[in-house]
Amino acid sequence: MVVKLNHTIVAARDARVTADFLSEVLGFAPAEPFGPFLSIHTDNEVTLDVLTTTDDIAPQHYAFLVSEEEFDVIFARVRATGGRYWADPFHQHPDEINHADGGRGVYFEDPSGHNLEIITRPYGG
Repeated sequence: MVVKLNHTIVAARDARVTADFLSEVLGFAPAEPFGPFLSIHTDNEVTLDVLTTTDDIAPQHYAFLVSEEEFDVIFARVRATGGRYWADPFHQHPDEINHADGGRGVYFEDPSGHNLEIITRPYGG
């Protein structure tokens, strides 16, 4: 048996705002309602199930492996939102990208404060 990640719950202050942000910036199809969730289907069969909560949200990290061409398109969308971006997960290098493992990477936040990352090469790859 092969074990694969199937879905994860993404806590949000407003599921619609967060789901729209993720779908638009990352280029996924619009989220579909599924019970209390707004589900975003990624290209590798993992679903991001966005759920509105009034509880405290502990920021999570979500990294997406993209092609060089996709990086350019997504990074342009990130900049178009007017949000900040960083070269590192600790946000010590603002307005920069990294070149880890011979690729490119950048970190940015979604509307609920989750730390998102796009990379063109897997770490250690």
